[in-house]
Amino acid sequence: MIGYITVGTNHLEQATAFYDELFSEMGGSRSYQTDHLTAWGFGEGRPAFTVAQPFDQNEATVGNGVMIALPVKNPAAVDHLHARALALGASSEGDPHLKGKNFYVGYFRDLDGNKLNFFCYT
Repeated sequence: MIGYITVGTNHLEQATAFYDELFSEMGGSRSYQTDHLTAWGFGEGRPAFTVAQPFDQNEATVGNGVMIALPVKNPAAVDHLHARALALGASSEGDPHLKGKNFYVGYFRDLDGNKLNFFCYT
């Protein structure tokens, strides 16, 4: 149902470098780029992820209550990618942990403050 996800950025070059590093470890690669956005693909039929400078040329802002969840294979991948995001300059929204009986998550904010998480079911 979801074709792609877009988050705003005020620093496209910095955001692109951050997601290049992070998504390369998830099998993602750049699929499209312009002067105002960069997109990554993860395989046919899977949603793409885009960072973009706002079309209206106003400052990009973070949506309160908005979060993007990125599925990975297992808890070790959640741990690794959460740590990798932090090493690339992201801020933690809490250490990876089991939430409920079988939902393992690691929350973080990217360089622009957008909230994301890596998750898997155990």
